[in-house]
Amino acid sequence: MLNPWRLRLLSRLDTLGTVRAVAQDANLSASSVSQQLAVLEAETRTQLLERTGRRVRLTPAGLMLARRARVILDHMDTVEAELRSLGEEPAGLVRLGAFQSAIHTLAVPAVTRLAHPHLEVQLLELEPHESIPALRGGDADVIITTTDFVELPLGPDLDIVPLATDPIVLVTPPEAPRGPAVLSAYADAPWALDAPQSYMANLTLRLCRESGFEPRVVCRFSNYLMTLQHVEAGLSIALLPGLAVDRRYRVATRELATPVTRTIAAVVRRGTPLRAGVNVVLDALRQPPELPELPEWVGLRSSSP
Repeated sequence: MLNPWRLRLLSRLDTLGTVRAVAQDANLSASSVSQQLAVLEAETRTQLLERTGRRVRLTPAGLMLARRARVILDHMDTVEAELRSLGEEPAGLVRLGAFQSAIHTLAVPAVTRLAHPHLEVQLLELEPHESIPALRGGDADVIITTTDFVELPLGPDLDIVPLATDPIVLVTPPEAPRGPAVLSAYADAPWALDAPQSYMANLTLRLCRESGFEPRVVCRFSNYLMTLQHVEAGLSIALLPGLAVDRRYRVATRELATPVTRTIAAVVRRGTPLRAGVNVVLDALRQPPELPELPEWVGLRSSSP
């Protein structure tokens, strides 16, 4: 009989890549992880790992079992939650990952609407380049992300629930001109970018290059509030999602002459029955959010599921 704890270690190895990373994640020694994986090989009578120098990697059989293990473990979590909540309301832990501008506008209002005493929702701040791997690796149950991250597409292993669309806008110091912005006019401007390989950093680079220039990057912030403060001080300009523009900062916002929007969606893993707790979280996210008053150009639009 397969041991679910050892299956989880194998699945984490597929996600994290090294025995040392799995050991740190599980609060074990690397030798303990290696021993447990060796036991799993003996239990399955199959070679699951092979050495490449000082590291190990999954064999085709190990990779198949690691991927199937996620489905098995999801089923076990579902059964445990159903047993706990039999005859009661949804129960257990649901881990909800969301990018920073969706936390206060979408995630927190959704969680606030939930009134299930036995249900616990854990909010995780995860940008799209972090949340999609976290969902696939079993570290999140639901994520709020964008379907437009071309470098990390959502595949057939995931189910997508559209929530809203959000425009990408140019954010400048308050004295900047109004009206639709042509990016090529800002080829010589100082730019603030998000962290490397993040959705907004990659999108900004792509849009600037399509406009014929390489942006002169003067700072990188993984926090939109720091970006807005930098722009407000007249030190840079930035491309940001409309949801990220906090009205407390004195900045000008301009729609792009060639409009760009992102689709915001809730995403779950496909192929396993959704736990009752996950379903009620999805239902709460589907309800139109009560957004703060935004400039006319921002107009977040809810989408039908």
